[in-house]
Amino acid sequence: MPDGDVIDQVYAACFQRLVVQLYAVTGDLSEAQEAVQEAFVRAISDPRRFQRLDNPEAWLCRVAINISRSRFRRRMVLETLLRRAGPVPVVPDPSPEHVTLMAALRRLPVGQRYAIALHYLADRPVEEVAEVLGVSIGTVKSRLSRGRRALAALLADEQPTAERTTIGAAGAQPTFSGSTSD
Repeated sequence: MPDGDVIDQVYAACFQRLVVQLYAVTGDLSEAQEAVQEAFVRAISDPRRFQRLDNPEAWLCRVAINISRSRFRRRMVLETLLRRAGPVPVVPDPSPEHVTLMAALRRLPVGQRYAIALHYLADRPVEEVAEVLGVSIGTVKSRLSRGRRALAALLADEQPTAERTTIGAAGAQPTFSGSTSD
């Protein structure tokens, strides 16, 4: 029998039962579902080993419980670190201009977006951006130039006509834009 068929059959036969069992253990339905799904992902990663198991459902249950335990421990460590760090700072809702800028950035090619974000938003020098992206300094400069032009055009398209006229008259231009391919 092909490897995938065994996993499919076990999944169909016991997924729900495993979720119910894990739900009883964790008290959290979504956590139970995720742990069981992750157990099946691990089964799929080595289907021949899974096929040789005497009791695949017991193995999946054990793996799902271990996954759940590990996730619980990580959450506890995170909660401890967060308590030590103090209260979460209040972050104001993004302004309409910020939302517009982020939407425009998402429309840029990936290389340009990365270059713009790292250079202008993360305030990294061109040399460091080149190193992080694994490209030459000239490529970063080219992406920044193209990205700024593309972003300026995208942001100009987002402004109401009256506002565009005012900005155009004042000579103001947006200064941002950004993909790993141009």
